[in-house]
Amino acid sequence: MEEPSDPIPTPRLLLRPLDPARARRILTGRPGPAARWAPGYPDAGDRAGAERFLRVLAEHGDPGPFGAYEIELRADGRTIGGAGFHGPLDALGRVTVGYGLVPAARGLGYATEALRGLLEHARRHGARGVDGDTDLANTASQRVMAAAGMRCVRRDARLSYYEVTWPAP
Repeated sequence: MEEPSDPIPTPRLLLRPLDPARARRILTGRPGPAARWAPGYPDAGDRAGAERFLRVLAEHGDPGPFGAYEIELRADGRTIGGAGFHGPLDALGRVTVGYGLVPAARGLGYATEALRGLLEHARRHGARGVDGDTDLANTASQRVMAAAGMRCVRRDARLSYYEVTWPAP
């Protein structure tokens, strides 16, 4: 089994785990010496994800396989966004997921590919299910979750809520 610090590979992407130093670089907007950030990375969503990751570390310790990741293109090593889990498994064995891409990388299937990678990763590491939500107006994100195998379970005045659940082993 892979270690939590190993990247999650997909056909066109590597999801690279955040560590505290990477998260702080995202917050300051200063890439590390070997980092290749696409224009527009990091954005406000990436900074919020890095802040959440650091908060989870401080409050719960290392989230292990349920951390945050940078989305990197295998073809050229550019970081095009972020994805990951909002914290460790809850009491029901569920975890919440989020993702985002720079504008130039949208509409190319990368978000769906990254989300599928995260879902498979969560399942391999014992999650019973994964939850996500998106603004009602964000139909692109709704399509991503549906294409990755999540189903819409409810809507309220602001959000559409998606989930995937797996049977107990």
